[in-house]
Amino acid sequence: MPRVALIHALTHSVAPINEEMARQWPECERMNLLDDSLSADLARSPNGLDAAMHNRFFALAEYAFSTGAHGLLFTCSAFGPCIEALARRYSAPVLKPNEAMISEAARSGTRIGLIATFPPTLQSMPAEFPSGVEVLPVLAEGALNALNGGDPRLHDELLVRAAEAAVTQGADVIALAQFSMARAETLVRERIALPVVTTVGSAVRAMRLALR
Repeated sequence: MPRVALIHALTHSVAPINEEMARQWPECERMNLLDDSLSADLARSPNGLDAAMHNRFFALAEYAFSTGAHGLLFTCSAFGPCIEALARRYSAPVLKPNEAMISEAARSGTRIGLIATFPPTLQSMPAEFPSGVEVLPVLAEGALNALNGGDPRLHDELLVRAAEAAVTQGADVIALAQFSMARAETLVRERIALPVVTTVGSAVRAMRLALR
């Protein structure tokens, strides 16, 4: 039986990926590692994804593999370079949360409205898109605070407003950049007449293919 370690930097990412794993891949054994200090430390750090942050990711990976995990799936999109360093170190699958979604978005349009609630995501992720597409980053200001404060309806509404802002900039596809945003997919689809892609479903499909 395959065993996948799901490694989280935000508590809100835990439920969406576990629900999607249960739906798409129920036979896969899941383990969850949460270090919610990662996001807080990155947000206030003047050094960004420095050597110390990379070392924290190496430690998480070593622990996960020591438990028998066959692959690692990270669920926070602001740590791309750290995860890429792990992927170079290990022969087992080590997947960023957004790489499969990025491929899907690039196949769906050429002007990607990239919506996020965590500002560092919009600093790191646009460079991961392939050449030939234009990324239009939009921060859903206040949405993460709303979710943390127990107001998911406001969170979802702020995501819709951010998607509408991307549309006014000329986006032809909307990409919801974080796992915690998957809950708003249906509402965004109802209100925005464009293709909408999320990280959760595509990430599970990619890991399942990698471990087949």
